[in-house]
Amino acid sequence: MTHGPRLTPLAERLPATVPFVGPEALERARGRPFKARLGANESVFGPSPRAVAAMRAAVPETWKYADPESHELKGALSAHLGVDRAHIAVGEGIDTMLGNLVRLTVAPGDPVVTSLGAYPTFNYHVTGFGGTLETVPYRDDHEDPEALIARARETGAKLVYLANPDNPMGTWHGPERVLAMRDALPEGTLLVLDEAYIEFAPHGTAPGIAPDDPRVIRLRTFSKAYGMAGARVAYAIAAAPLVRAFDKVRNHFGMSKVSQVGAQAALDDADYLTEVQAAVSVARGRITEIARANGLTALPSATNFVAVDCGGDGTLARRVLEELAARDVFVRMPGVAPLDRCIRVSAGAPADLDLLEEVLPDALAEARRTK
Repeated sequence: MTHGPRLTPLAERLPATVPFVGPEALERARGRPFKARLGANESVFGPSPRAVAAMRAAVPETWKYADPESHELKGALSAHLGVDRAHIAVGEGIDTMLGNLVRLTVAPGDPVVTSLGAYPTFNYHVTGFGGTLETVPYRDDHEDPEALIARARETGAKLVYLANPDNPMGTWHGPERVLAMRDALPEGTLLVLDEAYIEFAPHGTAPGIAPDDPRVIRLRTFSKAYGMAGARVAYAIAAAPLVRAFDKVRNHFGMSKVSQVGAQAALDDADYLTEVQAAVSVARGRITEIARANGLTALPSATNFVAVDCGGDGTLARRVLEELAARDVFVRMPGVAPLDRCIRVSAGAPADLDLLEEVLPDALAEARRTK
């Protein structure tokens, strides 16, 4: 008799991997916590005090299911964005929304275009639903819109993914480049524009795209600038038919009431968002200075992290990452060449960056010695 789960043939073929190993798992494996958590692009500056107060007040009502329509949060987003609520979908983080989008649009065998080394969770969902990934390389550490469009034309892709600003490199394109990409989309291809880091980008980076444009879905999050990664709140701006389609597959009770009220309160605290943006800018400058002092190059960044070129290949960068971890500093790195010559350092509090400054010279020396 055969025992065990009766997985589908597709699930049987999937690798037993996940996009990221959490720092908690790494801490359990090493037997002690990190002193500086600079690898997950969280905001160490935390949520707005208004958001914290709203979430604390909502805790006694945790016995209730949250409003499955997120009516109040959608209303707040509508007012904040100047977009009708019919064009706004809400979900449990961009990762979940990407999964629902792929489920809605990608059948087994359908081609999907992305950049080689771009955000791996998107690839995880495409593969998980049986889509075929088509990748193009970065150009000068930027995603290449023209190459992405060319591959979409060649393959008849259902989706083409662009993160602007980009993860893992922190680079970005101006609005004209993104609009040109949209205008060049082949018929039937949807541009998935991931704007998770848009609040850290130079003013004007976000292109003006009509919310009813059926060629584009824009994804944003409360995990980064709003400091609510653990609350899992994100939203999409898209044409109304696509927004309605999310109701066919989404988890209607997937978000907690605490998360909903926290996100709504965070939107109302523009002053705190400005403070976080300023703190992140200072931290990016500090990381750049630390890199320069150690003979390394920091890439310009429009995010809350900095990619630091370690001056070699992926083997060297991986050794630097390991040596930093041995000294209780958690960072991550891109997964493919040539991007993997870098480590990726999140904008940290002053004490976090003090520790990075202290241990990086020895970590570099040991990495170069043992490479």
